[in-house]
Amino acid sequence: MCVAKRPDPQQGMLFGDEPPVPPRVAPSKSVQLAPLDEGIAAIAAQLPRTTYLGTSSWSFPGWRGIVWDREASESTLARSGLRAYAAHPLLRTVGIDKTFYRPAPKEEFERLREQVPAGFRFLVKAHEAITRRDDPSSPGSECTLFLDAAYAKEQVVEPMVAGLGDSAGPLVFQFPPLGIRSEVKAEAFIRDLGAFLAALPQGPLYAVEVRDRILLRPSWAAMLADTGATHCYNVHPSQPSPLDQAKWVDPSTQRAIVGRWMLHSGLSYSQAIERYDPFDRIIDPDPRSRSEFARLCAQASQADRHAFIIINNKAEGSAPRSVRLLAESINSLIHHPPTPRSSHG
Repeated sequence: MCVAKRPDPQQGMLFGDEPPVPPRVAPSKSVQLAPLDEGIAAIAAQLPRTTYLGTSSWSFPGWRGIVWDREASESTLARSGLRAYAAHPLLRTVGIDKTFYRPAPKEEFERLREQVPAGFRFLVKAHEAITRRDDPSSPGSECTLFLDAAYAKEQVVEPMVAGLGDSAGPLVFQFPPLGIRSEVKAEAFIRDLGAFLAALPQGPLYAVEVRDRILLRPSWAAMLADTGATHCYNVHPSQPSPLDQAKWVDPSTQRAIVGRWMLHSGLSYSQAIERYDPFDRIIDPDPRSRSEFARLCAQASQADRHAFIIINNKAEGSAPRSVRLLAESINSLIHHPPTPRSSHG
């Protein structure tokens, strides 16, 4: 029998092998939250408590003065910047991207949980071995962990749930472009994905992000409804806009709104890094994406559903600044909704 090699979760720890800093006790020279203007506190106070906005990871030195109070290296921020990040009133969630490349053990998730206040939530990306047809953990092998529910349960779901507890937000299964061109293959993948999701432990919020437009079809929405999973509305050049995605997957039928604002149109990831580094200012505003995510969040709030939106630096140039603008847009829709136009016969 062919058995795929499974990665050792003790290797490639999220923040190295140093012993964890005692919970909520930071050394005097550690990175702290930068002084914030009063406007941010006011925006955060109006934002619905069911709305969680945050960034895709947090270890960016260019956020000095925006999130960090001092200059710090990427490694220092990765290791000890989360406390300061989570103290920012608008940053109520964060994406854990490293788990996409290697699953994390329970102890790593526990270390994360210890560094954030009550009410903070993590969005965790599932290990790519589950979502790539070619398993990167076993080069040259015909074996695969693609849609392997037993592996997902043991190596991804259970450690996250045990380590994060009530700080766990969505678990996102991000699928790369799968090269699906025919309706037959699209339907086959949707059936296989539905069986995979149905086999996972009940309880966690599972979200699915895809890059193949052909998957946005009635059977996709039906499969999500049957399994209780959630569509991840995303901004990526390979996909239609979030509200165009919502035409296929009705937000009102979703357990929660999960969104990832990843990449500005017309740019590759490498081009975006070169253009936006050090990620300290908005360079290419994307008002359409901001407006559409604001509408999804406002609708979720009105229905008393949670909304989780993760923003990448490559979306507009500076993820924390994008978070502020999105929060302002959400508040505007909720507290100052547009007046409906009157019709005259």
